Amino acid sequence: MLKSIQRRKNRVRAKRKARVRGKISGVATLPRVSIFKSNRHIYAQAIDDIAGVTLASIDGRAMGLKANKEDAKKVAFEFANRLKEANIQTVVFDRNGYLYHGVVATFADALREAGIKL
Repeated sequence: MLKSIQRRKNRVRAKRKARVRGKISGVATLPRVSIFKSNRHIYAQAIDDIAGVTLASIDGRAMGLKANKEDAKKVAFEFANRLKEANIQTVVFDRNGYLYHGVVATFADALREAGIKL
């Protein structure tokens, strides 16, 4: 991929990320679930922005899973279990500048199916 195209894509994602983060914030009772996906793996964490701490996290790489829709569902169900262990039932979803489709949408839908309210 050309460097100019990649720079533009990164710039556009950064603008989307800033726009979303300006509107949402997490607290201990309603944490922000931030998702990160690379070309190979998917990661997520529940964050209390007031205290600046991570309440729960999941690493798809450590689970041996890839960044595809099927594995995103598995990661989301395991993450939902960790959220329930931390007594978290409702969260605010931060798509982290990614478009809401594909792996990101599958992850969010799987969290809903597992009983976490977004």
